[in-house]
Amino acid sequence: MSNISHESPLCTPPCATIPMEKTRWFEDEVHAHNTHLESYIRRSFPSVDVEDIVQESYLRTWLANAARPIGSVKAFLFTVARHLAIDSIRRQKKSPIVAVSDLAVLDVIDDGKDPVEAASVSDEIALLADAIDSLPPQCREIILLRKLQGMPQREVATLLSTTEAAVGQQVCRGILRLVTFFAKRGAIETKQNKT
Repeated sequence: MSNISHESPLCTPPCATIPMEKTRWFEDEVHAHNTHLESYIRRSFPSVDVEDIVQESYLRTWLANAARPIGSVKAFLFTVARHLAIDSIRRQKKSPIVAVSDLAVLDVIDDGKDPVEAASVSDEIALLADAIDSLPPQCREIILLRKLQGMPQREVATLLSTTEAAVGQQVCRGILRLVTFFAKRGAIETKQNKT
């Protein structure tokens, strides 16, 4: 298996851990539908965060293909996006987000977690922190802003003085790197782990 070269348009060093054929597959079969997918979501589901739905759709398509090759990638990708958008709308209706200016006024009581569960959660948080730390600086910053802080893609682009397309590409790269990181540590199962 060949590794990603420095010339790869989707991924720049140090992402040499993702095989070139996987990156090429993602570019040709998944990311090639980006414009149509964004238009479809924006038109069909105007109340959802388009960039979040697109990125989550990419991740789920990547993971599904890692487990078993997908026959029609475009159909799979659009179906995943539709389901994610519908789920997002359902969550918005069931539990709308209410802004709270002072978290100290919230009446939240932790009844105490099972020590095993608490240790497991602590290990998962440490693994996530290690995964994020393994990302290149710009990619890490974009992943943190987009995925952990929930900042819209346009705002991230403005904040970092770059384009929305560049932010989207960095999110894709970051997700691919995180998938590889977790797979190497046995945190997720991929087709390569099973063989």
